[in-house]
Amino acid sequence: MPNPSDAQLLRDYAAHGSEHAFGEIVARYTGLIYFAALRQCDSPELAREIAQGVFTDLARKAPALAGELALEASLAGWLYRGTRYAALTQRRDERRRQERERLVMEHLNPAADAAAHPAHDPAADWDRVAPVLDEAMAELNDTDREAVLLRFFQNQDFHAVGLALGVSDDAAQKRVSRAVERLREFLAKRGVTVGASGLVVVISTNAVLMAPTGLSAAITVAAVAGTTIVTTAIATATKAIAMTTLQKTLIVAALAAAIGTGIYGTRQASAMRTQVQTLLQQQAAVADQNAQLTRERDTAASQLAALRNANPDPDRNTAELLRLRAEVTRLKTDAQAKAGNTNDQTLSEAMGWKNRVSQLKQYLEQFPTAKIPELQFVTEADWLNAAKNKLITERDYRQALSFLRGYGEIKFEFMLQKALAGYMKASNEQFPTDLRQLQPYFDSPVDEAVLQRWQIVPSTTVQNYGLGGDMVITQKAPVDDVFDTRRAIGSRSSTSMGYLNVETATLLNPVRQAFSAANNGRSPNNSSQLLPYATTAEQQAAIQKYILRDSPPSK
Repeated sequence: MPNPSDAQLLRDYAAHGSEHAFGEIVARYTGLIYFAALRQCDSPELAREIAQGVFTDLARKAPALAGELALEASLAGWLYRGTRYAALTQRRDERRRQERERLVMEHLNPAADAAAHPAHDPAADWDRVAPVLDEAMAELNDTDREAVLLRFFQNQDFHAVGLALGVSDDAAQKRVSRAVERLREFLAKRGVTVGASGLVVVISTNAVLMAPTGLSAAITVAAVAGTTIVTTAIATATKAIAMTTLQKTLIVAALAAAIGTGIYGTRQASAMRTQVQTLLQQQAAVADQNAQLTRERDTAASQLAALRNANPDPDRNTAELLRLRAEVTRLKTDAQAKAGNTNDQTLSEAMGWKNRVSQLKQYLEQFPTAKIPELQFVTEADWLNAAKNKLITERDYRQALSFLRGYGEIKFEFMLQKALAGYMKASNEQFPTDLRQLQPYFDSPVDEAVLQRWQIVPSTTVQNYGLGGDMVITQKAPVDDVFDTRRAIGSRSSTSMGYLNVETATLLNPVRQAFSAANNGRSPNNSSQLLPYATTAEQQAAIQKYILRDSPPSK
């Protein structure tokens, strides 16, 4: 089953804001980027920051970059270059800091310099290759580097490499061989002698391992935060400007619970900081407005007092006195109304959000087939996130329930990853044959009904981008094949993709090709543009599902 290329996924994200598409890109390359950063900065924390920064940069530049890439192009080289640049910047800053510290230490203790340079201790091939591998990769031209990344860092075959580079399988194999030889020559100049075949084994085995649990999911959310799911919730929060002390306590607590916890750890800090910062900015703006109104009121009052002092006779200038009194009254009323309207509007929106949660729960009770046992893992914050948009049409409810199921499945996915790693460590890296074998490795026993929704299948059943091994764990079936997401957990990492993309990729491939041929190689901006090129009822039905999925929620 053909998989969407990196370029196609990026265009989907740039055109429709598809978090599924961007998440697939992150899942494909998290291991590559994280371990490239780790080799160069030797700090897991810094490697995480660099990886997140690279993917955030990709999200920001997606509209421009998507238009430049060929239809089957890969993002491996672009992401690797971004990682290299970020790591070099970090290393430069770190060297400067260490140099300053060394000079201070030498001044205080001259013997410290000798202790800082111990004698060389020979190590294994990887220990010798790793420190200079990325420097060697930087010496390759863009095409050779792309070929090596796809073949050895992403474990793709020569057919996939050739497709990404736009050349034949044989040409791809020759290019990879030449690139490996150039790497070996560069390493030899640095005193690292290793044969071509040995170098291939060393890179394939060590360059990209299993990324930290949940890193792909956390990066996805952090990179697209502020432009996709979080936007609506934050826009609501920013309207809480001027409230009474009790109202502030209630509303900020509710919104903080909805936004601050989020789906992933990264979203928790990011959404809360954004919310608080926005509230403070808006409250400061209203404070300025109120101060201006107060100044105008005081000025009018001062004018009134001065006029009284200048005119002891109360019958004189009566019209002017009445005008000034009316102006003071108006300013007071405006200030009170402005604060009162803001409070009322914010309270109304918060109550509406809470009512939508109740609506969603009632709907779920009416349609129990939409339930999954993983819902036991969702929190009230997840319910609030799922009900962030209005619930008017059937499509609104289906998408909201898909979000809710996704939150439960993501939490269980993290539990699965941890249990799988523990099982494989204890069983000589053997993949389980039955999910019940993982029970002892969960932090607490998992409900049997949850395990019954998942299965162990060959990795060829799903999109396998560096998941590791021949088998993966995935759901047995979707509840809603339009909105739900298929997740796959392998021995190395995990990935996800909408069921609709998985099931219809082959079916709609001829339709996409026909559109591209008729439109100078361009990809469609929306799914409805594909309808004139569908030749079968099945293709038309699949496109209608895409149109439903991509249509905006009710306003």
